[in-house]
Amino acid sequence: MQTTNPFRPLVTLMAKTLGWTPSSYFMLSVFFILLFVIGVVWWPLVEANLAIIDWSQPLWIEIIRKMDWLLLFDFVVMTLLIMARADLKSDALIVAVGFAGGLVIESWGTQTHLWNYFTLERPPLWIIPAWPIASLSIDRLYRFLDRLRIFNIPYSAFRILYWLLFLSFYALMLRFVWPTLDKSLTLAALALCALLILSPTDHRAAVLTFVAGSSLGYFLELWGTTRACWIYYTFETPPLFAVLAHGMAAVAFWRVVLLTKAWTQRIVNPPSTSRS
Repeated sequence: MQTTNPFRPLVTLMAKTLGWTPSSYFMLSVFFILLFVIGVVWWPLVEANLAIIDWSQPLWIEIIRKMDWLLLFDFVVMTLLIMARADLKSDALIVAVGFAGGLVIESWGTQTHLWNYFTLERPPLWIIPAWPIASLSIDRLYRFLDRLRIFNIPYSAFRILYWLLFLSFYALMLRFVWPTLDKSLTLAALALCALLILSPTDHRAAVLTFVAGSSLGYFLELWGTTRACWIYYTFETPPLFAVLAHGMAAVAFWRVVLLTKAWTQRIVNPPSTSRS
């Protein structure tokens, strides 16, 4: 006698609604494998979390009492986002840029002590995989915002909003990093941000990417700073700059992806030359 899976209709509906593709399940598998590897390599971090469980109590009661619901929310949201309309061909580049960019940003922040992790590593390698996962999530959020009719406003309005938003962010960044202005890494970060801001390619896409990155960044920073996983020198939980910096990082990663695609296209299909 053949039995049917009662959850199959629900899974089918979710897959259709959220735009799951064959690549989505691969992304989910890689995500969980990555979490498993981090747990094995950095087992003391897992032990520290298991130590808070009272094993004399029923496990389900302890899970409800000790569950970090904000972390669970972040985890579920990013899991669903990275699965939405996944495409390995385009996502691979986003992941690569996220890894490299995350390593650079974490190295800058921890080496200059703008922020520090509870493990005191500079930077901790276990946090780097979070950057490509966040990059994929922001890419999905951008696509969602791009499709919303509410954002079908004149491009000229986005051009004005772009300069107001990014110049304000740069002023905020300058104020936040001022104590480390004598550090070469900070000067490089300021120069890179200035270059990105002064050379916009698509004002609308930049604004929406910034909004998507900052939106996700708020919840990530709220969890990390309130749980003392990382602490900024200002002891804010979280500082406004840190939230908006996720938006700026998202724009930087997006620009690198575009540039890489353009270079690849020129290599594969070099422009033809003609002789007079």
